[in-house]
Order: sequence, then C-alpha cells, then structure tokens
Amino acid sequence: MKTTEANSSVRNIADTALWVAYFRARESERPDALFRDPYAERLAGERGFEIANTLPEGNKHEWAWVARTYLFDKYVTEEIAKGADLVVNLAAGLDARPYRMDLPSELQWVEVDLPSIVSYKEQILANEKPRCRFERIALDLSNVPARRRLFAELNQRAKKIVVVTEGLLIYFTSEDVSEFAKDLAAVEHFESWVIDLASPGQLKLMQRTSGTKLSEAGAAFKFGPHEGPNFFLPYGWCAADVQGLLQTAAKFGRSPKELRPVVLDPNCIPANFPWTGVCLLGKV
Repeated sequence: MKTTEANSSVRNIADTALWVAYFRARESERPDALFRDPYAERLAGERGFEIANTLPEGNKHEWAWVARTYLFDKYVTEEIAKGADLVVNLAAGLDARPYRMDLPSELQWVEVDLPSIVSYKEQILANEKPRCRFERIALDLSNVPARRRLFAELNQRAKKIVVVTEGLLIYFTSEDVSEFAKDLAAVEHFESWVIDLASPGQLKLMQRTSGTKLSEAGAAFKFGPHEGPNFFLPYGWCAADVQGLLQTAAKFGRSPKELRPVVLDPNCIPANFPWTGVCLLGKV
C-alpha cells in the first residue's frame, strides 16, 4: 500500500504506542535480541511501521528504544526478585510484559491507559494468556481525582508495589510531573518507581525533529528537568539507580559508531548535553 501523509502522520498521543511497538518488533527479529516480544508486530500493525518510517527521524534512534525496553525489563525483574508483589504499569501503551516475561504466576500486574488503547490491545491480545494475575484498567491519568482513587484502591492489594511509567513523563509539564510524583509518594505501598528521563539538551533535540509532528498531534515533548533525577527529591522520591541509554546500547553493540558513550554523573549532566536514561526511584 502506498504511504500517504494522511495515513502516516501521528494523529494523537495513542499513535505513539504503535510507533514504540514497531521498535520492539524490529529488535525481536534479531538473532541476538535483548528481549523477545512475539506480540509487538501485531500490536504495532501496519500503521506503526508507517509512522516509524515517515516521522522525521522516526526510524533513526532504534538503539535508544531498544535500550529503554531492556532497562525497564531489568528493573522490573529485579524489583520482583526483591519481593514486589504488584506491578502497576501506568500509561502502559502496547507493552506486552505480562505476556512475554518470565513472571511468578502469583504476581499481580495492573496496567492502566486510555480507553482507546485498552480497547485496541484487548482486541489484539484476546486469545493470548498472561503469565501472572493480570488486570487492564481504562483511565485517563490526567483526571487527578480518578487516579488518586485508583492509587488508593491499588494500595490495598499488595504490600510491596513497583510503579512503571515508560514513555509517559516527557509529555507532562514540570508542574504535572511534580503533582504526579506527590500522588504516587502518598501511597504507602508504592515503594519503587521506574521512569525514563531526558536532559534539557536532549529534550530540545527531540522537539526539533520528530517532536514537531507530535506537537501538531497534541503529543508535545515537554519534560526534561535541569535537576535530572534530583527533580523528584522534593516530591518524595530519590534515585536508587540510573542507567544511560547510550551507554547501555553501546554495551550490547546497538549504538551508532558516530556516538561515543560518555560516563556522566546523572545528577550533574550539563543542561545542553543530550542524555536520556532510565531511573529506578525509591521513597525518600
């Protein structure tokens, strides 16, 4: 089918989930794949492939998406090994971890996202079986009273809960992120939180490339704090571990040859330096 501007442009923030699934599908095809996601190609669909290959630089940074997925897998696996009995994946997108990861059957896993994404995902995965006790909830997380009610309810389900927000915070303003962080910190049994983070320099770079089309679709990149992981300290969270995407990609031979990883203190990254990473946060 011929790709046209009408069917390849990102229409809304939900379309970004198709874009990300495309990269998981690409990595899964490799003989040396860092993870296997047998559902990614179906979830991405034809539109996910179109978006990745027509969005400005939409297909250029595959290494970063792969490194991000790998690091989230790593942190979630480690938190479960340390006793987490509930994973709460907020803005889960088209993530298939409850279906593809080696998980304890008694583990609880709850994922939350917009009704349109939940409906699409339920349709695609209707005949698949998750590997743990799994629930999918349709909710717009920008509805503050509704999300606080949900967090309070989830708090009653387990004693050691890990929260996952992959690819979410960058679409929030700093004010939105601070309120979100405080809401999570207020929940007694939310003990750890896995996030991805960009520096101000990386944010500006993204805004100038693929971010232009995403802004037009109401999915603008907004959050890249000067403080790095320390941004979260006043709101109840501190960094337990931080890993850069480029360093991780280089470790596994995924980074471009022209990009050399630089070892930096994630709490002291120069504002204009382009850096992205994944952080494991714990309660202060």
